[in-house]
Amino acid sequence: MNKEELFQKIKHKLIVSCQANAGEPFDDPEYVSLFARAAYAGGAAAVRSQGIDKTKKIIESVPLPVIGLIKSKYPDGSVLITGSFKDVENLINIGCNIIAVDGTLRIRGGLTGPGFINEIKKRYNAVIMADVALYDEGMLCAEAGADCISSTLSGYTPDTKHNPLNKPDFMLVENLAKSLQIPIIAEGRINTPAYAAEMIRLGAWSVVVGTAITRPAVITSWFVDAINKAEKNQNE
Repeated sequence: MNKEELFQKIKHKLIVSCQANAGEPFDDPEYVSLFARAAYAGGAAAVRSQGIDKTKKIIESVPLPVIGLIKSKYPDGSVLITGSFKDVENLINIGCNIIAVDGTLRIRGGLTGPGFINEIKKRYNAVIMADVALYDEGMLCAEAGADCISSTLSGYTPDTKHNPLNKPDFMLVENLAKSLQIPIIAEGRINTPAYAAEMIRLGAWSVVVGTAITRPAVITSWFVDAINKAEKNQNE
């Protein structure tokens, strides 16, 4: 499908991020693909996935558009999303419909996110999602040729680590949606259906949900922590 058909397919729909960190029980291409199959059965319109082997397995397992990325790290330990041209080529070669890249202003390979995106668009015929943390980053990535912008990195960069990590960045999504004509994808801490609905109301093209659907250990910890807190308050 072409880019226009692709974006229409995911408009005002749910994208499920099917990922597993190293050492987690589901850190295996087969297990992650089962999450993707469950998401498909539940009505998700697309899947977001990390890593070549896992993403390739998901592409083979579900008839949905797949957003692919490769995670690495900056020298300070913060997450870097698809930080090299080799990463981009590998994701293209396995058939990703959309490639997510780090759109922040941090330097990788001598380029900022917008500069990297500009070079990608010159070299490859690929649909690019720019993962950003700040409004200005989103605007610069759009100018550089990004096909859509995602709020993925808000709260996870040195410039935004002060942001509250217990709720989504509604303001970032709303402001970008008001300012740009390209799709704005809401992602990050959207852990209730009410939050997802609010993002659509604020102008999001699509909503990505990951942890609240595909990370049982983390979800379990939410309930454990709440019960422990209730017990502590009861005993005081």
